[in-house]
Amino acid sequence: MARYAERLRHEPAGHNRVRDVVFVAMMAALSVVLTRYASIRIALGGVEGIRIGFGSIPNVMVGFVISPVAGAISGAVADVAGFFLSPMGSYMPHFTVTAALAGFIPGAVYRLLRKDRGKKLEVWATVLSVMAGQVTVSLGLTPYFLHYLFGLPWPVLIPPRLVSLVVELPVSVYVIKTVSDPLIRLRQATCSSDA
Repeated sequence: MARYAERLRHEPAGHNRVRDVVFVAMMAALSVVLTRYASIRIALGGVEGIRIGFGSIPNVMVGFVISPVAGAISGAVADVAGFFLSPMGSYMPHFTVTAALAGFIPGAVYRLLRKDRGKKLEVWATVLSVMAGQVTVSLGLTPYFLHYLFGLPWPVLIPPRLVSLVVELPVSVYVIKTVSDPLIRLRQATCSSDA
């Protein structure tokens, strides 16, 4: 790891953009695997109603480490690629938008909450950021679209999502904080040495 970090410090500035694109692509691929193949899916009314999994974690990390826009791109790419690899029902662009927002919102909220750029991720800022994304997407937009598009009743949609939120939130916060801290420090060190 030390050799890799040293090599990153001596690359030209253009490599930062290439490295960011590669990081976004890797996280989108990891999101596809975690969402489509390592999640518990429960069908409601012939469509996927509930998905318990951690596929949003890589996209949130992109939003924290690079930028909220990069997190949105990672989420959208992961949703479209995941649909083609493992479709469940027909393609709905509504859910691509929600996947993009799931990558964008936590990164944007975290950037608003953190005090200085060089500080490590504070736990409270991470919790609030991840919770903002999950509440907006998992409890708000996704059930709304499932209700609006497929007529699924609210009492069927909300309670299982609350249970999955309680399970996913602490795990997501722990993983994001643990993994994002060193990635942010490494990215800041390589960007400052390239300048």
